[in-house]
Amino acid sequence: MLKLSHIHHVAIICSDYAASKHFYHKVLGLKIIRETYRENRQSYKLDLAINASSQIELFSFPNPPTRPSRPEAQGLRHLAFAVDNLDDSIHYLHQQGVATEAIRIDELTGKRFTFFADPDDLPLELYEAI
Repeated sequence: MLKLSHIHHVAIICSDYAASKHFYHKVLGLKIIRETYRENRQSYKLDLAINASSQIELFSFPNPPTRPSRPEAQGLRHLAFAVDNLDDSIHYLHQQGVATEAIRIDELTGKRFTFFADPDDLPLELYEAI
């Protein structure tokens, strides 16, 4: 049996590297681990720490094809971040000019959550873990 320990990273290809770098680093507060420009690919790769064991790899490529993400397109549905206080997190996002959907309740766990979008309209979720 394969023994997976945790998710190491999620890779995202963005359309506007500067906007996405600002969003994930400055708005969401993810720490930059390393930023690399790969000349042969004309591509940036930005490694961002979510915590001690999970990362987001942000890539830029010239002219990446668009991918449908809504409504309920096949493939990765969304990326969810656990938060301790959903109300405080939503308030912070609103102060940063980031719109959020109405709070929902997970019918299986009773936990509260909301969705918002990154600069490429990728669906992101805040899930109140407490």
